[in-house]
Amino acid sequence: MSPLFRFHPFLVPFENMQKSAPWYYLTLLILAGEAVFILPFMLPRVFRPTVLDVFQMTNVEWGLSAAVYGIVAMISYPFGGILADIYPPRKLMAVALWMTALGGLVFALFPSLEVLQVLFGYWGFTTIFLFWAPMIKATRVWGGTTSQGKAFGLLDGGRGLTGALFGLLGVFIYSQFISENVETASLLEKQEAFKYVIYCSSLIIATIGALTWFFLKSGIDEREIILQKISVKQIGEVLKLPSVWLLMIIILCAYVGYKITDIVSQYANEVMLYDEVKSAQVGTFFQFLRPTTGILVGLIVDRYKITLWLILSFLACTIGGILFASGSIGPSSTALFFLSVVIIATGVYAARALYFAVMQTGQIPLVLTGTAVGLISLVGYTPDIFASATFGYLLDANPGERGHQNVFWMLTGFALVGGTAALIYHRLYGKREM
Repeated sequence: MSPLFRFHPFLVPFENMQKSAPWYYLTLLILAGEAVFILPFMLPRVFRPTVLDVFQMTNVEWGLSAAVYGIVAMISYPFGGILADIYPPRKLMAVALWMTALGGLVFALFPSLEVLQVLFGYWGFTTIFLFWAPMIKATRVWGGTTSQGKAFGLLDGGRGLTGALFGLLGVFIYSQFISENVETASLLEKQEAFKYVIYCSSLIIATIGALTWFFLKSGIDEREIILQKISVKQIGEVLKLPSVWLLMIIILCAYVGYKITDIVSQYANEVMLYDEVKSAQVGTFFQFLRPTTGILVGLIVDRYKITLWLILSFLACTIGGILFASGSIGPSSTALFFLSVVIIATGVYAARALYFAVMQTGQIPLVLTGTAVGLISLVGYTPDIFASATFGYLLDANPGERGHQNVFWMLTGFALVGGTAALIYHRLYGKREM
């Protein structure tokens, strides 16, 4: 047993946490967990062709903006993780939501590439330094010692449902302010319509921030889930855990798969030849597969070995990646297109729902969850730096179907590596699962 477990006898209080939290605790956690990422990620994912048009940017230029977000995020992960173990999660999360919403006011001005890069860096600070580790810690606390799969499955599934609903709302607002013939709409008309989508999103994010500040309370004294300070010795003990290093690899590979969901609507537009509204609807459909997968996974995995399900999720990513990369999906293969979308979505979203749920199995201390999450994320979320820029290069270098095939070969490679790391994790810790 790790020395950290002897330093902090935290397991018993947190086992009762799940029973004492009010019913709306997880609901609010889900709303906040998705709302904070709507502006930098969800809108560009659902409206990918529209975003490139209204901002007058190439795939590479947009990817460079996202890379700035990733650089700031990498710096923020370890320090934000330590912060999450010192201050109450609800306060950090609320401030992050308010600051993120303010960034929407700049986003709606359709700024230049340089200003957009600064804005994405700002969002990297608000969503990661202030928000990410507190959200993971709050979720792990809710799950107690026996329901980690349920906690993280419902969190990611609920976030997916929230994102899909935001996507539907965004598509509805956009369609109300754009001319009936989207193809003939002018750039100014498209910008005006998308501006309303940004403003509505920012208002909702700020409102959820207020609800988080006042109502995201677990029912126990917040001082029981934070420390006065984090010592270098404790950080060193966390880094000695094999589970921490394996999760770095697992999350990195799974997150590459998740980032590829950004181009699904673009694939529908450029390869399947759908118009901008229909391609956005495909992106929204993809978003609805996230809650379906997350909720189902959350309801069943605690009865089985969570680590085994993690392996299966990477297998699905591999199969889906090969289907897209093979070149067999085109305008005349609608059924195969949607089948492949479902397979990839199942793998990607199952992995997202599970990779933090195995922290308990991997003997990572609950009281130092923020610190562990920060260290793991420092490597695990590096795709925020290179993924979008790499996708952009592959797509621009080979426009059309060939570029998309190269992107999905990239997914297949990372899925194989992630599946191997998940298999090692299962062999090391799977026997400890119920």
